[in-house]
Amino acid sequence: MVIVTRIRREVLTLSAARLGPDNPLPALRPLDEAHRVDDRERDDMPRDMARQLGYEPLRGLLPVRVRDGYGRDREPAALDALVIENDRLRATVLPGLGGRIASLVHLPTGRELLYRNPVFQPANFALNGAWYSGGIEWNIGATGHTTLSCAPLHAARVPAPDGGEMLRLWEWERLRDLPFQVDLWLPEGSDFLHVGVRIRNPHERPVPTYWWSNTAVPEDRRILAPAEEAWLPHCPEGVGGTPIGYERRLRRVPVPSYDGIDRTHPLNSPYAADYFYEVPDGRRRWIAALDADGHGLVQTSTDVLRGRKLFVWGSGPGGRRWQQWLTEPGTGGYCEIQAGLARTQLEHVRLEPGSEVSWLEAYGPLDAPRDGAWTQVVQGAEERLAAVLPRARVEEAYAAWKPYADTEPGEILAAGSGWGALEVLRADWELPGTPFAESTLGEAQAPWLELLRTGCLPEPRRVRPPGQTLVAPHWRDMLETAPATPHTEYHLGVAQWHAGDRAQAVRSWERALQLAPSLWALLRCLAVADQETGHHERAAERYAEAFDDLCRERRDDGETWTAAVAALGGETLHALLRVRRTADARAVWERLRPAVRRRGRFRLLEAELLLAEGRRAEARAVFDEGFEVADLREGADAIGRLWARLADEPLPERYDFRMRPDTP
Repeated sequence: MVIVTRIRREVLTLSAARLGPDNPLPALRPLDEAHRVDDRERDDMPRDMARQLGYEPLRGLLPVRVRDGYGRDREPAALDALVIENDRLRATVLPGLGGRIASLVHLPTGRELLYRNPVFQPANFALNGAWYSGGIEWNIGATGHTTLSCAPLHAARVPAPDGGEMLRLWEWERLRDLPFQVDLWLPEGSDFLHVGVRIRNPHERPVPTYWWSNTAVPEDRRILAPAEEAWLPHCPEGVGGTPIGYERRLRRVPVPSYDGIDRTHPLNSPYAADYFYEVPDGRRRWIAALDADGHGLVQTSTDVLRGRKLFVWGSGPGGRRWQQWLTEPGTGGYCEIQAGLARTQLEHVRLEPGSEVSWLEAYGPLDAPRDGAWTQVVQGAEERLAAVLPRARVEEAYAAWKPYADTEPGEILAAGSGWGALEVLRADWELPGTPFAESTLGEAQAPWLELLRTGCLPEPRRVRPPGQTLVAPHWRDMLETAPATPHTEYHLGVAQWHAGDRAQAVRSWERALQLAPSLWALLRCLAVADQETGHHERAAERYAEAFDDLCRERRDDGETWTAAVAALGGETLHALLRVRRTADARAVWERLRPAVRRRGRFRLLEAELLLAEGRRAEARAVFDEGFEVADLREGADAIGRLWARLADEPLPERYDFRMRPDTP
């Protein structure tokens, strides 16, 4: 057989912002978005959906760190890419950035099937911060964009079922402690990229599982799916659809139209919205995005991947602003068509001990009429899909792939993190097909490897911000039996905090304070504990003491220390302003490096500080001079709230990121 599928390396040059260093402070606070639905709303839902809505939602980010070190200054950068192609399709994959498929080109027509972002601009959309738009992304872990959005994955060549080659991507997802893999291949002569996905639970306990494959497509498409109804997250005020995180209700709405508007055209929705399609049991799972001429992309899968969703930014000023923020003006907007393990993204699926879940997806071109009566249009698209890729062929491809999922990789093309290797060493797991080699262990894993082998967590050899904490029960048990050094007590407290034993966490940190040579990290943990229990005055005092200790301890102006001072300085300013200690807040501000003070996040803080000092005109001048908060959170309204205290006129367009209508 002639092998027509090719996998090659390529360099993709984009205008890109630097990711910068991670935030070194452990993410002790709960997630800032409440992805949950009121219990009274569940009575009218399907039983499995109601059960999964309440199944172990994520409480916090630990052990993952927040990624907030990026900015908005872009310059040309060379990104490592892997290209898989046959004579019909060419897929460009970014293994160093979450394994994202950045481009999918249909070669006979030259059409780009995806929304291909011409820039790499991180923004605060992932669970842990940095995320970027465009292409096809793989979301595992919990409700939201994966913490691996901007992280490297392992990648290698693997034999494909048809005798060609597959590109395998794999990693260890740390929020749920689960290994997963994504296999990409192009059967000979196929117009469809095949994607085999597997998530394994090697533990002796059930684990909540989450997966959504998100595909960005140009927003001037009509979105087709085999559904007559959709679940819409709904504002308590009764105003139209808004993105998850603002609401605690789900309601059924008709598809394609409700309130007299056809919502399958993304620009018809004035505000950002999520439409989770109710695909009937037994119906083929697919979703398509077609342009005015009936050309576009279709995604289909085996039935395990049951959910289908449309996300739109909306035509309002906030949605337009976000589109500009994530790419660059003049490049056109996008929407997302998505596929997931459950009906909605508020659900988590139970994965039993020692089991796995797997499925096959296919992505390719579709040509079908998009306009007309909904039932006829959907039926026509489904018939066209059946002609070019029969449902039975997808099932056959899945069955053919399954034996190859365990095949050991050949040539390694990219390396991910060492966390999977550490877990495999700890538990002596056999995970055929996804090797986590000891050679991937690095500096971050070194102290935990020593704890595993000797029972002692080593003290740092030089003065620097604390490393990452592992918080799973088995690591917490090891910390509890290790010698109680200040460094060990610090990490033990973080693990106890994650487990919900907050009183014991506080005791661990207080014990460490008595002997620790470095105090600021411990004081910051205790300050967060004070805030979470409503002791804001004491929290402010501890924050001020912690910041003072950090400024004495810092050794240089390198990236690591600058990240620590910026992170702690920002939290300290917020804590002091909350209790109206403006003089102390001003003292903290003056000790920040000029480069930190020039960041957009700190310009916003400066305006708040000036207003607290009664210097309204100077606070307004900060807005007039202009700033950009690079890590502005989706749905955050801090800029608008502060503006409302400073001015009577409407919020300037450059600061308008509102994703829902104003309410009384």
